[in-house]
Amino acid sequence: MSKKVRVGKVTIKQKCCVSKKRCSSCPIRLLAEGRMPKGYTVHKRKLVTVSAKKAKKAKAAARRLDAA
Repeated sequence: MSKKVRVGKVTIKQKCCVSKKRCSSCPIRLLAEGRMPKGYTVHKRKLVTVSAKKAKKAKAAARRLDAA
């Protein structure tokens, strides 16, 4: 069982368990239903903050520029 995080009134799993029928605290299901709290998103089946995802994208882009 994965760790759960409470964000406001919603309890969300930190990582999706990939079951065919999505559980009630699945981050992928909450994102699809539009019930994901502001500032959070899902990246590679894991719950992340939006700012963390932007930072990771910027870091990857910088690496690509250095390699070229």
